[in-house]
Amino acid sequence: MTKAHFGLIGLGVMGENLVLNAERNGFSSVVYNRTYSKTEDFLKSRGADKSISGAIDLKDFVEKLERPRRILMMVKAGKATDAVIQQISPFLEEGDLLIDGGNSLFSDTERRVSELESKSFGYIGMGVSGGAKGALQGPSMMPGGTKSSYKAIEPLLNKMAAQVEDGPCVTYIGPGGSGHFVKTVHNGIEYGIEQILAESYDLMKRVCGMNCDEISEVFGFWNKTEELSSYLVEITEMCLKVKDPEDGSDLVEKIMDKAGQKGTGLWTVVSALQLGASVPTIYASLNGRVMSSMKSQRQRAESLFGSPKTYSFNLGSKSDGMAPIMDAVVLSTIASYAQGMEILRLASEEYKYELHMPSIAQIWKGGCIIRSTLLKRIQEAFILDPQLPNLLLDPWFSKQVKERLNGLTKVVSASAEAGIPVPCFSSTLDYINSYKTSRLPQNLVQAMRDCFGSHTYERIDKVGSFHTDWDV
Repeated sequence: MTKAHFGLIGLGVMGENLVLNAERNGFSSVVYNRTYSKTEDFLKSRGADKSISGAIDLKDFVEKLERPRRILMMVKAGKATDAVIQQISPFLEEGDLLIDGGNSLFSDTERRVSELESKSFGYIGMGVSGGAKGALQGPSMMPGGTKSSYKAIEPLLNKMAAQVEDGPCVTYIGPGGSGHFVKTVHNGIEYGIEQILAESYDLMKRVCGMNCDEISEVFGFWNKTEELSSYLVEITEMCLKVKDPEDGSDLVEKIMDKAGQKGTGLWTVVSALQLGASVPTIYASLNGRVMSSMKSQRQRAESLFGSPKTYSFNLGSKSDGMAPIMDAVVLSTIASYAQGMEILRLASEEYKYELHMPSIAQIWKGGCIIRSTLLKRIQEAFILDPQLPNLLLDPWFSKQVKERLNGLTKVVSASAEAGIPVPCFSSTLDYINSYKTSRLPQNLVQAMRDCFGSHTYERIDKVGSFHTDWDV
């Protein structure tokens, strides 16, 4: 019997679409799901008449694969992934390769790479972005582990990945858990941009009195510009157009204002704090989701404090794309990317990942959720200066800051006066203003720390550490 090129464990929507992607690109496959009825259903429906077979158990699954075996796991992160590894390991042989395509914590992947490589098995922790549609048509993939393990699956991944003008949206990220770390940061940037777009919608609705069709037109305008043309802007435009089939009203207005999160946004912020990266825009987006979950408390507080007063400010018109709001969205989006790239730069140094920033920007240009034309500018910025400490220092991005900062300031000021929360816009304004200020008031903080704890301080006019008896 001819054995399959590729194996998949976990027939969720992402798993199904990835194995169909592999089969379409010429790789015969075998699939396994913990519940065999799920496997049977898939083979009778989407997997019918394709070079895909099923396995009743893991032993059967492994025996149906050609050696060296290439096995993609699409199971829940954490204990479920460890359980699958433990169950399948007795059937694996030297040179076989396991790939974790879920959203695993990068430190878990570091451990698994070390454990499995010691048994002569290969292990890849691979971030996959693009959602269900991207998984089927071509996602962005971020594989990390040993270089030899990546080489074993490079031809497969190159064909499965989304394709852009300068190649497939996949590259070797680096050792250990680097692939999952990069995917985590990708998701943090995604959190930021989603909240940014939601804030712009809220302002156009509540301050400018626009309906969803009018707001959708603005997003359509933005999606035709270099600065904002992106997948997330595109789908926001679409979401605002959809009507409730029952009464024809805007469907988005009937959705409960409680957003979920699966942990990657939190991991991004925690990693940033551990590495000493400043990520206020990304943090504000995470906090926005946390605050949204407090629905009953917010309702109680509004009844106590009253609803915000109605204000009308000139924040542009549809013909100019609501220029001040567009300025706020552009700068906040840039800040979200800049903060994400800063985390990656520091992680590369701390964990010895040797991340290649232009390549990361390149593989995010297609397939993934944060794909945008802005990523070409990000790629070019890091090609121009491989040691660039922050995107805001690049000539093109600094020009955006100079030209759009007044618009962002106007939007934040108007929002504050109207009592409308814009956490990402506000945090971005503070981030940019802090970053371009050469002297901040932390000199007084250092004085207080030395006063109560003798922590010492540095001086601007002398070299060394100093302590003062502050009692007067």
